[in-house]
Amino acid sequence: MNSGATQSSQLLSSLFRDLDEEQRLSVLHLGPPLQETLEFFSGHRCRLQVVDLFAELPLPAEEETENGLVAHMRQLLQFPVDARFDACLFWDLFNYLDAPALTAFLDVLVPHLSPACLAHGFSIHNPRTPQAGKRYGISATETLSVRARKEPLPGYAPHSQNQLKALLHCFDIERTVLLADKRLEFLLRARAQDTRASELRSSARV
Repeated sequence: MNSGATQSSQLLSSLFRDLDEEQRLSVLHLGPPLQETLEFFSGHRCRLQVVDLFAELPLPAEEETENGLVAHMRQLLQFPVDARFDACLFWDLFNYLDAPALTAFLDVLVPHLSPACLAHGFSIHNPRTPQAGKRYGISATETLSVRARKEPLPGYAPHSQNQLKALLHCFDIERTVLLADKRLEFLLRARAQDTRASELRSSARV
């Protein structure tokens, strides 16, 4: 197995810090999980849901979908009706979703966020930054594994910090760390009022 490199993380441990040892954690993992990630979560009381949206890139434009981007995203994600995620691992997915696709993604995700949900991921400091071509995993509570992707991914469309903050309307950006290669590591916290409002809207549509 190509273990790649590791890097310490100041933010990753926050996903697990406040959890009771007996609590069963529900985690959404966006992307193909590395072996070390599966091994890490096997040591926790955890329900891990894996959805590899990276394999669907580039996502179609609104006019290219049969019933719109939200319906297309719902078909790709296929969340169980009762799913409520305590933690989300976005990795660098947001660098590959343009504004309409990211909005559609959040429209589907928000009703499935627990009120205390935390999320972790990466973005870039400058939208002109070239694609990094990395895959991420978890080696330990405060340690990430990093591997190079074999080929560049299609659909690279990074957002500026202000654009991303505006698009992530259902999350507050709790902390960011600027890494040496100009990537931004971020920790998000779900806005409880937004998750509740989305649940009510979803119930009204049923």
